[in-house]
Amino acid sequence: MLDAVNSRTEPETLVDEELLVIRQASALMGKSPDQHYVIREILHLISELLGLNRGRVVLPDSEGGMLRIAHAYGLSQAEIKRGHFLPGEGITGRVMQSGQMMIIQDIDSEPAFLFRTVARDQLPHETVSYIAMPIEQGGKVLGVLGVHRLRDRPRPLARDLQMLQIAATLIAQVIMLNRYIEERTARLESENRELKWALNKGQSSLGSFGIVGESMPLRRALKQIEQVAQTDATVLLLGESGTGKELFARALHLSSARRDFPFIKVNCGAIPENLFESELFGYEKGAFTGATTSRPGYFEQANHGTIFLDEIGDMPLAMQVKLLRVLQENTIQRVGARRETAINVRIVTATNQDLQQSVSRGKFRLDLFYRINVIPVRLPTLQERPEDVRHLVRYYLNQINQSYQRNVNIAPDALEQLAAYSWPGNVRQLRNVLERLALLSENRLISANEVATVIAGEAINESAAPVIGEMETTLPGGMRAYHSVQAGDRAGIIQALAMCNGNKSRAAQQLGMTLRQLNYRIQRLGIV
Repeated sequence: MLDAVNSRTEPETLVDEELLVIRQASALMGKSPDQHYVIREILHLISELLGLNRGRVVLPDSEGGMLRIAHAYGLSQAEIKRGHFLPGEGITGRVMQSGQMMIIQDIDSEPAFLFRTVARDQLPHETVSYIAMPIEQGGKVLGVLGVHRLRDRPRPLARDLQMLQIAATLIAQVIMLNRYIEERTARLESENRELKWALNKGQSSLGSFGIVGESMPLRRALKQIEQVAQTDATVLLLGESGTGKELFARALHLSSARRDFPFIKVNCGAIPENLFESELFGYEKGAFTGATTSRPGYFEQANHGTIFLDEIGDMPLAMQVKLLRVLQENTIQRVGARRETAINVRIVTATNQDLQQSVSRGKFRLDLFYRINVIPVRLPTLQERPEDVRHLVRYYLNQINQSYQRNVNIAPDALEQLAAYSWPGNVRQLRNVLERLALLSENRLISANEVATVIAGEAINESAAPVIGEMETTLPGGMRAYHSVQAGDRAGIIQALAMCNGNKSRAAQQLGMTLRQLNYRIQRLGIV
């Protein structure tokens, strides 16, 4: 412990100096919004008027893993650069971790004093003390205020500690005020960008129908859609999963003369093979067991409108023949019906597969490929249009806030992190990540740290994805070998179902099974 307070009565001038420090520091806070300037001048005051030298304010860096000198007076740039500590390291690290002030009577006799910032030979030869005081606000330690003090001096230690406590309180207020200003400024800037973006969006058809972005690849795809919207030409949408194929199909419908009639979406990968015909074309009463009434199929429901056949590559070969007839004759025949029914439907298809390879493998009919490939439109991945990520983030955050009655925004540096990510799952993955961030964020402003944590989790999930297609072996002639159900199959099946959004037909295809084999394993393994 430092020498106790000197018993003699202090001159009145010392009290005047203390009042001057408080008055000058308070004036500085109202004089400039520059945090660095204000805190440095407070350190200057306690050095010049009180003799507490080499003052420094140590704060956690943006990642929170290292403590660094953020503000200083009486230290060189090299000394400031050396002033970094891990939590719990040295006197500074201990004070940050414990929130308790530490007073070192003699830095030469204290093993925990590291001399990392200022070398001993740069300090006075007499006994030097060190005081480290926590900077606190609302019960939370924001940083550490540290100063050197010559132990052999007439000014009482208690008075110095009182002044350092006042200085630490003022510095805490400066830090919190600056954070509030930064957060408020970021929010206003973000809102301003949103308003500008919304105005620009209103002047462009690119923002219509939920298709958000201004990049050239997106413009090219949408221009093709706009060019053929008023025709009845069959359109094939090509692109990776999550690129927005349904949005484009709906935009095509809403831009056409059929906009007032139904838009029917059919996921071909989700329909069991034995139900395809009845689902697409409908059935008559008594056509099969359980057909107690007649029912129109998807094509009849879409009459005069548009039918969107998503994942057309998953359609069984037998149904491909019947679809080809629909395209040629514009008629359908319900299961169990004796007569055909004329229909007037525009067909839009989509796939994330290479249909030409499917044709070469005998899994897709060449004549059907030619009929649906009249107007192929390739949708760009999100990686191909990174400049659109910022627009999408604002668009989806607005949607999420409305859906969940939230009022969440995103910090500029957090937005830049999202824009820099590759997004292998495309727009769908971005939307899911934003929903998670908005719902789990503890503050109204999503921080860069929160984004980094979520993106790190996404990267782990991607690297942990199972290798699909190795669970079954294929025999000559395309027959699959029988494998007994193993407990180890469970994780692979769950992952495949998750990757296919619960679509069993697609999951079975990726796992190299029939749908019956997959359903059998799901039942045996108790997968819900």
